[in-house]
Amino acid sequence: MQIIIGLGNPGSKYADTRHNAGWLTLDHIAGSENWKEEKKFNALIKEAPGYLYIKPLSFMNKSGESAYKALSFYKLIDKHFLGGIKKEQSLQDCLYVIQDDLDLNLGTWKISQDSRSGGNRGIQSIITHLKTQKFTRLRLGIKTDKLHNPLPADKFVLQRFSNEELKLLNKTLTEAIPALQELF
Repeated sequence: MQIIIGLGNPGSKYADTRHNAGWLTLDHIAGSENWKEEKKFNALIKEAPGYLYIKPLSFMNKSGESAYKALSFYKLIDKHFLGGIKKEQSLQDCLYVIQDDLDLNLGTWKISQDSRSGGNRGIQSIITHLKTQKFTRLRLGIKTDKLHNPLPADKFVLQRFSNEELKLLNKTLTEAIPALQELF
């Protein structure tokens, strides 16, 4: 089972915001229709043979709760083993997280493994809940010149992408998604 989590925030208030780049990416991969709410994960999910796509509903800063619940349900982690990971299982081979990254320019992306949160609270929540940072991440750049204005980062990430920025993000996804899928 491959679990792909797109980080974001629920509700129309946050649709098309920079912080929802993970959700937007999942819509590109799995389609934007027919997501169902799974209460036991507190997430929207979509299943395909061998894959589970997850949009946590707990808001960005608590994304680790949904990740932990899904990985536990599918027995991909063992809460009794030190560090939470089964010895025979590598999360880098079954957990993929898609996130926005304020350190990368819009239009750029990077795949990271076994790396710190870089200040992303959704990633930090996952690291905290799973007791490891050994999973694969697709980091999508969201930084623009607008960030250099006196706008705090927490306000910037909640701004909607402009139409031009969404076009650039979509172009970026045509490169980034196949690179990520090669790791599945």
